[in-house]
Order: sequence, then structure tokens, then C-alpha cells
Amino acid sequence: MEVPILKRKPSILLMLIVLLSCASAAFAQAIPASLANLPEADVLIYISPQRTLTEFIPKVMPAKEVAEMQTAFADMKKSVGVDPSTVEYIVIALRFHRPTADLSFVPPDVMAVVGGDFSSDSLLTLAQLAFQDKVLAEKHGSKTISTMTIEPIARQAEKMPLLKPFVNVGAIALSPNSLAIGNYGYIKSAAEAAETGTGRIRPEMIQSLMRDSNVLLAATGAPLLAFSRSFGLLGTETASREGRFDTQFGNFYGAITLNGANYSMRGAMHADNPDTAKIITNLLLSLVKTEDFVKGFKSGTGSLTDEAAQAILQSFKMTAKESEITFEADVPLKAIMDMIREQSKPTKDPAATSAPKKPAAKRPASRTRRRN
Repeated sequence: MEVPILKRKPSILLMLIVLLSCASAAFAQAIPASLANLPEADVLIYISPQRTLTEFIPKVMPAKEVAEMQTAFADMKKSVGVDPSTVEYIVIALRFHRPTADLSFVPPDVMAVVGGDFSSDSLLTLAQLAFQDKVLAEKHGSKTISTMTIEPIARQAEKMPLLKPFVNVGAIALSPNSLAIGNYGYIKSAAEAAETGTGRIRPEMIQSLMRDSNVLLAATGAPLLAFSRSFGLLGTETASREGRFDTQFGNFYGAITLNGANYSMRGAMHADNPDTAKIITNLLLSLVKTEDFVKGFKSGTGSLTDEAAQAILQSFKMTAKESEITFEADVPLKAIMDMIREQSKPTKDPAATSAPKKPAAKRPASRTRRRN
């Protein structure tokens, strides 16, 4: 059957293809562009709720439960104006600090950035209405930071000083459809980075995190650098020791994607130089092939069958590529479905399933003869 409009005007189809291609390209570039305005971070974790809820969940959950979840999302959209399935990304950022002058450890800053098909200003207004006078507004240039004291954390912070940075929580609309929530110090840095461009995140962090735009989950970071900064290898807040850390050893990237019928994991770790990369790769591969590791993996996977565990082990690959150690593994979606079904089974109460004890038979009362 021919479609008349396409027969007469084939350019319409070409135009639609071009528009869709441009839209896809724009979407792929939109996330890195918004993340580029964030303040400095040492660890980034990227989550795609949209892909998880629309691509992954329907493959591993029964259709009835998926329908119930979609109904709940529709109700949420009506009540608060946000449908979780339209949230394009959640990025969790951590920033580590040098010790104080008295050599006290400083906890890292934590911030979550959410972006998607919603109005960030509307969400902040709803929060203001819900918490009323508990939420305070502060102007920072053209940005407004909403702050609130978390009373349970404030009470715990009196006993545990490490919690003090998290007593005051802030939120800010970074753009019309992106919102950042975190401890006040980090949110203030986010406002300054967005307004003045100072203290922004390193571009290579974003490039590492978004090397694959189709992931369900990805993470990147520099744990060795964070450790060096937190424990004084680079000095304290008042006495710097710059220039004593010039290695990228430990910088990592990891991601989870859907690849056909598999749940695929990909990752890499920087090993500083090609020789170190080969040494670590050979060492880890020799350990993975040992019989004890195979047995431990099978027993530790819990609900996975031996067949599924064997398939995962066989798909695991580790390679030294220049100064990086790369790894990949594939988990069959069927194995994940089996594991979810096993974990979702109701636990049986041993007392309820045990056979009830029969009541002991009553012994007839003994009769004593009366002697005449």
C-alpha cells in the first residue's frame, strides 16, 4: 500500500529523518553541556531513570507490575508535576576537601543534579509551600538558593561533628529543567560556577563520564587524588603542598548498558603507564581463573543458576590498552529476571509451615477397686 503524501513529496520523509537526527544529536549534547556548569568534583555517578524505566524495567518485570508502576507515575505527575519516566538524568557529585588547620578530617560535599521534563522553579515553589517558614531563600546573583535545616541531622551533629556540613541543605534551579540539591557549601559553589564560571568541573571528568550516552548507569572519578587531598598529602587548608601528586593512577570509569539480551558492564582504570597496566592485568586474570575464585563467585551470586554464573565468567574480559586496564562482562537478562523473581518471593514463616503437633491423647483415668 502506497502512502500518497510520500509518493508526491519524498522530501517530507527526508526532512523528518534530518529533524529526528538533529533532535537526537541535540539530546546527546544537552547533558554534557548542562554538566559542564557544575562545580569541581572528584567522583561523578550518572543514572538514566528514563532509560531504566522505559527500556530495562519492562524486560525484567511482569507486565502487570509495569502497568501499576506507570499508573503510579501518572498520579505523581498530577500531584507534583513530575513523571519519573521523563527524568532524563540524575548525577551525583562528590567533592573532597583538605584537612583543617588542626588536622581534622573534612567530609566530602555531596550534590545530586536532576534534569528532565519538569519545571525546576515549580518544584522549588512546591517545596516552599510544603515546608513554609522552614525554607529560606538567598539571592546569589541571578540565582536563588533555597536552604533548610535538617533537624534530625542537626541533633546527631551535636554528638558527631562530621555531620555538621550536612545540617543545612540547599537547592537551586540550575536551568529551567534542572535542579541541584546538596549540602549548602556545595550548592553555593554550584551557584558561583553557573554565574561566574569559576571553580567549574574539569572537562575531562565530563568526557570520561559521558563517553557512552546510551548507558543506564555510569561512574567516573579519581579516588587516589581524593584520598591524597583528604588525608593531607596535598597539604591542609592553610598549608598547601602543591606539585606532589602528578599521577592518574586509579582514575576509573564504569558503565552499565543494555546490549541485546544482555546486561553489559564496561569499565576502565588508569594505571599510570603501560607496564603497570600489564602487570595488574596479568595478576588479576590469574586470580580470576583460580578454582577458589570461581567457586566463591558462584556461591556469592545467590539466586543465579550455575549456568548463568558460568556465562558471566566466560564473558568477562580484561585487557591492558596502553596505560589503561579495560574490562567488560555480560549478564543475561534472563538471569536477572530469575534473580528478581527469587528475591521477590514471600519468605515463609518456619513456624507457620511446620506441621502442627497432635494433641497428646488423654489417658483414661485409672479406677481403683474398693475392697469389701
